[in-house]
Amino acid sequence: MESLLKKELNTSILKSTGCGGGGCISQGTAYDTDNGRIFVKFNHKSKARIMFDGEMASLEAILQTNTVKVPKPIKVIDLPDGGAMFAMEYLDMRSLNRYSAKLGEQMADLHLHNQNLGMKIKAEEQTIGKGPGQSELQYVDRFGFHTSTCCGYIPQVNDWCTDWVAFYTNYKLQPQLEMIEKEYGDREARELWSQLKIKIPDFFHDIDIVPALLHGDLWGGNVAECDSGPVIFDPASFYGHSEFELAIAGMFGGFGSSFYSAYHSKIPKAAGFDKRLKLYQVFHYLNHWNHFGTSYRSSSLSGMRSLLK
Repeated sequence: MESLLKKELNTSILKSTGCGGGGCISQGTAYDTDNGRIFVKFNHKSKARIMFDGEMASLEAILQTNTVKVPKPIKVIDLPDGGAMFAMEYLDMRSLNRYSAKLGEQMADLHLHNQNLGMKIKAEEQTIGKGPGQSELQYVDRFGFHTSTCCGYIPQVNDWCTDWVAFYTNYKLQPQLEMIEKEYGDREARELWSQLKIKIPDFFHDIDIVPALLHGDLWGGNVAECDSGPVIFDPASFYGHSEFELAIAGMFGGFGSSFYSAYHSKIPKAAGFDKRLKLYQVFHYLNHWNHFGTSYRSSSLSGMRSLLK
């Protein structure tokens, strides 16, 4: 595997530093190379290439906004016996602490970036963007992403859609419920979903949603800081409603009050925010149910039930 990595990265030096890491999905190792230190993630699942391609596209999109620091992606490489590895810039990171408020500001900047592009276009009365593969982002007027991304290891449907409520209902929640139906045949989940899906539009009255580039999986395990400021990583990006980003952030901790204060100083809470946050958390509870089993069944069902009251 290391000989393959040396060849693909065109490096004569490839020395493990002994620094490793990993989460629920993939494992990783840091290496010294001709071009400096890198971090390489490994995953042997059959869909690892899809997962890492989506992560690379997500990192590239966030990088182009110049709003919040992410590791620079280098290359996705197929493993000969199945799976893939993903090489990226190594960052010397530690737990988020002193830069919590700064991260709140920068996440708001990320979420406002596309909207600001649109306003710039309107002001200049001309189109913007240099086409695929160039350095400048184009304004995006739809919800979705140009490739599949994985929240965990499950590929997400990112087909472009002009209507956020339809996108979230049909491409985010519906596939999760279909997986649960196939795996568990859970009658209560099926019945709650049949009631909830017709009520979802009610949570979006009198609210204008501009597509925002999202990290997509912003829980405490995917944020950190280095000497220069905050860092986010392991994204599952798409263009969606900025409020979606805060759903998983509030589920597992790791974000202090200074993060939220700084964020909402730039993007104030809109009417109905708290109810929509619960709606967005339903996706993550369902996604965890599909990843980790029935220990997340109760949270998923109670989340849906609370929205029907």
